[in-house]
Amino acid sequence: MQALVTRPREDAQGVADALAERGVAVMIEPLIDIRPVEGAEIDRDGAQGILATSANGIRALARTLADRDLPVWAVGDATARAARDLGYQTVESAGGDVATLADLVRRRVRAQGGALIHAAGSVVAGDLSGILSEAGFTVRRVVLYEARTATALSAPLIAALKADRLDLALFFSPRTARTFVTLAQEAGIDDRCRGLAAYALSPAVAGELAALPWRRSITAEAPTQAALLAAIDRDLPAPAGKP
Repeated sequence: MQALVTRPREDAQGVADALAERGVAVMIEPLIDIRPVEGAEIDRDGAQGILATSANGIRALARTLADRDLPVWAVGDATARAARDLGYQTVESAGGDVATLADLVRRRVRAQGGALIHAAGSVVAGDLSGILSEAGFTVRRVVLYEARTATALSAPLIAALKADRLDLALFFSPRTARTFVTLAQEAGIDDRCRGLAAYALSPAVAGELAALPWRRSITAEAPTQAALLAAIDRDLPAPAGKP
């Protein structure tokens, strides 16, 4: 079997490795290119912690701010793992989306304890700052990277789709899913998706994919990479010798 992974290249490697362990070959097609914002200024004064809504955000923050002492509240497990790999000592995962992250912060953090630094990109999903501001928190949103969408599918991907070499495709964000749909339609190969199973991280992602004629469309039970891989596991053939 062969899977298409559409995440930015730095984020794609972890899921590609996980799929390889399951005997699934991987084609990585980054539909979003991450570019750092030069000269971003971060006000560390009086801050009590960091809000990380993506691995790209915490990586960009780590390149700009040497301090690893501030606690990090991360949107999900992959983002939390990236923070720990970068040397942050106190990291907690909300295991979900912006809403679950806001809930985690409200439970764990005192609004009077200081501002929260939100390591963000130029485009954000949800209104984390607005939700927490209504709860009395001060959020300093710092745009540290720009996520630029691809303008065309690569020639190798188009060839793989035309030759029916792909079996499944993984989508982790509404923006990536929407980009794939648009570019597949522009390339005139949207009909080639009939042989693929599409795996979406959330209902919002699945909604963006609905315009294409997938063989199947499956949504993870929770908006995490682990849940998405679990959905794939349920559909993979059992190893030889097992029922």
